[in-house]
Amino acid sequence: MSDVFPTCNKRWLTIIGIGEDGPAGLGEEAKRLIATAPTVFGGARHHALAASLISGEKLAWQSPFERSVDAVLERRGTPVVVLASGDPFLYGVGATLCRRVAAEEMRVIPAPSAFSLAASRLGWPQQDVTTISLHGRPLDLVRPHLHSGRRIIALTSDEKGPGALAALLVTTGFGQSRLTVLEALGGARERQRCVVAAHFDLADIDPLNVCALEITAGEGARILSFAAGLEDDLFEHDGQITKREIRAMTLSALAPRHGELLWDVGAGSGSIGIEWMLSDPSLKTIAVEQSPQRAARIARNASAFGVPHLAVVEGSAPDALRGLPEPDVIFLGGGGSEADVIDIAIAALKRGGRLVANAVTLGMEAVLIAEHAKRGGSLTRIEISRAAPLGSMSGWRPAMPVTQWRWTKG
Repeated sequence: MSDVFPTCNKRWLTIIGIGEDGPAGLGEEAKRLIATAPTVFGGARHHALAASLISGEKLAWQSPFERSVDAVLERRGTPVVVLASGDPFLYGVGATLCRRVAAEEMRVIPAPSAFSLAASRLGWPQQDVTTISLHGRPLDLVRPHLHSGRRIIALTSDEKGPGALAALLVTTGFGQSRLTVLEALGGARERQRCVVAAHFDLADIDPLNVCALEITAGEGARILSFAAGLEDDLFEHDGQITKREIRAMTLSALAPRHGELLWDVGAGSGSIGIEWMLSDPSLKTIAVEQSPQRAARIARNASAFGVPHLAVVEGSAPDALRGLPEPDVIFLGGGGSEADVIDIAIAALKRGGRLVANAVTLGMEAVLIAEHAKRGGSLTRIEISRAAPLGSMSGWRPAMPVTQWRWTKG
């Protein structure tokens, strides 16, 4: 349900991006709006930067932040200024406020973002750079982007961020990558220092910083391919894993689309749900797993693959499925032969939603054959053979065949 409030007929809310140079970097209109506003919201740093202009009431952001959003909305229809860092609509407060305030009610005056400033200082064309905010977010989010030759600009949370990033690069095999720390960009304290991640020794880092990474992969570096079907040994598992070739075909059958939620039921190592989320940042997964050990392992794998926000539900289907957010797609990798699991999964699917189920056992295969006869869809048998030693020579060793049922809810 949308939480946009009824609109006001005039632009009462002004969001102004301000840099470390304070009023010197603002245009005349922005200065006037700040000076005449009855109320100016912002962080302590923003208020300090604009102190010479502010004549109205200064209100600092509260925790939780939603309380501040409510305070802004209480003043709807009267002039309000919100001060933000750089571009308010790039990982900024504008993205939050626009969920509650219509664009027609806002005037936005952006300043250059930290990403733009960093790219300009380094001479990096921004369209060729990966930008990521790690401010208040897990550092693991950078992992899918670690490819040799890639340039990354990452916004950190504080002075500890650069060192933590360097440590992550070292532990994942990218220790020879160059890391440039750009501090207090645009202000009098601006500073730029460069170091190889493996020899990180920078001290006295300003809490306001971004890190520019030039990635170099060492031998054995943990590189996450863009293709579906990542190597099995990248995952921590106890043998309960959808093998690489089958996983690639299963991801193709699941056919990820923007913004979709997947239920990965009987998730095992979490490999299907993890690769689903790696397909696009907008995708989400709820992994359902009855084993506490495997559930914990899924969470560890999710962090190691840079999708730490994957949700893990510990429990057995069908009971564990009740009350979960409505899925767009469901994958049944285990437990689908239990009574009512498929019926409950199908009932939960959105109209037009997709279900893919894999069977290795005869019992689950019989269930899928019966469902195919009853509901339609497509039924595929997947057989993979791998070369293996056979005495002093090599021969084909067949893996257990997989029966896959794919169905779309009408």
